[in-house]
Amino acid sequence: MTLKIVIDPGATTAPYEQLRAQIADRARSGKLPVGFKLPTVRGLAEDLGLAANTVAKAYRALEADGVIETRGRNGTFIAAAGDASERLAAAAAATYAGEARRLGLSREAARTAIEEALRAAYDK
Repeated sequence: MTLKIVIDPGATTAPYEQLRAQIADRARSGKLPVGFKLPTVRGLAEDLGLAANTVAKAYRALEADGVIETRGRNGTFIAAAGDASERLAAAAAATYAGEARRLGLSREAARTAIEEALRAAYDK
């Protein structure tokens, strides 16, 4: 299995975000299975024609999201992302709910705000 990533230099989305999104989407869909070894930062940067710092930034974001894990000198691998993603989403939802209540929003107003945010994020 190979990692096929395409970076569109003319896109409005930053290259590191394009890379992060493609790896995350493939990990969550199972196209990149748990335990799949990712290329090194320098190797992937060279393959994609990106700066090593750009790839490193994407890897850091993926690791923070629980999508990948670094095992020292053994390399970087796809982690069991589903559980970590769901935990992070639940924590964000709890934070939002607490903030909405603190601001005095009704349940309906809080729901409306989140629905609008979801529409903006998913219906691009």
